[in-house]
Amino acid sequence: MIYKTILASLTALVIAATNSFAQDSHKSGPFQGAKANKGFVTHTTQNGKSTLTLSDDFVPPQTPDPHWQVVDSNGKTYLLDRLMTKSQKVKKSIVVPDYVPDIAKVQMWCAFAEVNLGEAAFEQPVK
Repeated sequence: MIYKTILASLTALVIAATNSFAQDSHKSGPFQGAKANKGFVTHTTQNGKSTLTLSDDFVPPQTPDPHWQVVDSNGKTYLLDRLMTKSQKVKKSIVVPDYVPDIAKVQMWCAFAEVNLGEAAFEQPVK
């Protein structure tokens, strides 16, 4: 009888641990837009920091000044960092500032033309 109790407890612990790890990673839908229309974004939480990472098949938009931009569940936008570094390499991941309450969509934003180049939405807002 005691073995069944221990086995049930260990099973519950493993299931709880697996669910907590799974909740730390969220995949968006595909990018959709005129210039950014390949790939997706993954949201992870590491050490209490919210991080967005582009998929390997993401193709950076060929525009003058693409930036990361996020939209929260209330529709408020937050312009973040440039997508390209000064040496013209893609910044594949970015740490989201603490003042962003949640993330419903990730957009590629052209700061030069002030236009949305494409966006990827999460099924539910993430934080």
